[in-house]
Amino acid sequence: MTRSLRSDAERSVRSILEAAERVLADNPAASLEQVAEAAGVARTTVHRRFANRQALVDALAVTAARHLREAVDAAHPDTAPPLVALHQITANVIRTKGSWQFALAAADLPGSAAEADQRDLARRCVELFGRARDQGVLPPDADLEWTRRVYYALIGETVHGTPESADPDTLAARVVHTLLNGVGRAS
Repeated sequence: MTRSLRSDAERSVRSILEAAERVLADNPAASLEQVAEAAGVARTTVHRRFANRQALVDALAVTAARHLREAVDAAHPDTAPPLVALHQITANVIRTKGSWQFALAAADLPGSAAEADQRDLARRCVELFGRARDQGVLPPDADLEWTRRVYYALIGETVHGTPESADPDTLAARVVHTLLNGVGRAS
């Protein structure tokens, strides 16, 4: 019986987090009561799982950061050829960011519950760019931290400025091409 309650509790939390992402993405000032209504649970259920609104936002940030980490891991950035990993990471991240926009914005804030996860992802990104530089994909004098920041900006613009129906692989190809070649004429 305990197992059943635990899986019910996990489903309830997942439902609350998914509803919170939708509700807060539409209205960042939404109340816990609005989140509960969207999740199809009682307000007391939300309060039982999350002490206050900030606890819910923290849980959203951690959950979204975990999904982002899984998206990166699925591309095998430490072992796949750098260009293959970069394309797959980009497509995976575009998919993930499209689903967790509010939560990932909260995860990016200084002092967020997901700050350590975000720092680790940035470190791993720089390492991948280091591998790309070592294999001649990036120039030998490339500033890897700047490259990471430009890459993040390209993904951010892609997620915020593109219809949800757009193909993540096509978008990823555009991001990677722009990162490596700029917006000028193709060589």
